[in-house]
Amino acid sequence: MYNVRKLTDDLTWIGGTDRKITRFENVYKLNSGMNYNSYFLDSGATVLFDTVGRESEEIFFENLRYCLNGRKLDYVVIHHMEPDHSATLASVLDMNSEAKIVVNAKTLQFISQFFPDMDYSARAVTVKDGDEMMLGDHKFKFVFAPMVHWPEVMFSFDETEGTLFSADAFGSYGAVNGSVFADGKDFDRDLLNEARRYYTNIVGKYGMQTVAAINKVGSLDIRMICPLHSYVWRRDMEKIINCYRMWGSYTPEVKGVFILAGSIYGHTANAAEVLMTELDKRGIDSVILDASVTDISDIIAMAFKYSHIVIASATYNNSVYSPVEHAVSELAAHGLAGRSFSVIENGTWAPSAAKGVNAVIEKMKDCRVTGQTVTVKSSGNDAVRAAIEALADAIENDMRE
Repeated sequence: MYNVRKLTDDLTWIGGTDRKITRFENVYKLNSGMNYNSYFLDSGATVLFDTVGRESEEIFFENLRYCLNGRKLDYVVIHHMEPDHSATLASVLDMNSEAKIVVNAKTLQFISQFFPDMDYSARAVTVKDGDEMMLGDHKFKFVFAPMVHWPEVMFSFDETEGTLFSADAFGSYGAVNGSVFADGKDFDRDLLNEARRYYTNIVGKYGMQTVAAINKVGSLDIRMICPLHSYVWRRDMEKIINCYRMWGSYTPEVKGVFILAGSIYGHTANAAEVLMTELDKRGIDSVILDASVTDISDIIAMAFKYSHIVIASATYNNSVYSPVEHAVSELAAHGLAGRSFSVIENGTWAPSAAKGVNAVIEKMKDCRVTGQTVTVKSSGNDAVRAAIEALADAIENDMRE
């Protein structure tokens, strides 16, 4: 049974929803499934904007057949070739043998790699950055957005209606609930956390490219944004655009402290809790996540959110506690920059976690170490408490600068 959602007189959402999926890219935790957005324009020509992955193909094809209503498909515009958006592309093209594909050169290369037994090059309308073309009664401009977050990514802007088709940009984790439009939700309560996790996990490494793409579309008269995941934006678009600009420039949302703790028998966790209390005494917002039980997607998102990060790690195999080691390496791999780090280490006979943590921090762009390393030997004592208080003072002073 078809399930479509009208966005304008000419434009219809025809994607799919997967509420069972629990991991995105088989890595990152999903709290409420995932939406896979595809759009259909019906105005002087029939135009499909992206397809979907295999998990949504049944409803997608029902929706497409409903919108076509026996007519031929004229164009397929491909913004991004990742399989969650393109796995059904070959099937679409085979079912609609006269349809042209609007692509860039890199996209055409990726099509041949994903579907090596088929050659669709004769059906390709290849566009360059800034090119314009008529698709039916609507005039489109193509804006390349390489590495947001694959090299072939492009946006298309419907100059007739003011709609930006933004590929993975401005998307979010989570299946859509209620209205497909984001303005039906409370941004801070319902959307921000999942949008932050999605951006930082998936695109975070490519901040410079994200800001460049936002700047390229900054002069356009955008009245609606249609991303490939989650909600469609038609009001208050500056909220999500400003968030992407902030995250892309690695600007912290919050002047506060994210404490990542990895503790085996509880003594390192105790030191982290004492630090949180000392920070609170100084009026500093802080949050603790346990590296052993927290999904890496949440750890990455919190690191992007806060200005200061404290890594509290037990020593393990003469190095960093394994869950902390993995988390810190992921922060570096996701390009986190411009943060202040502090370190608490623990070890009964040879504390050495700080050495491994600091080795990663030193390689991270524009990151620095605030305060002296707090070393716990087995469990805390008065000297450790004094060192934690001194660290809290150093963080407070750093925030004032």
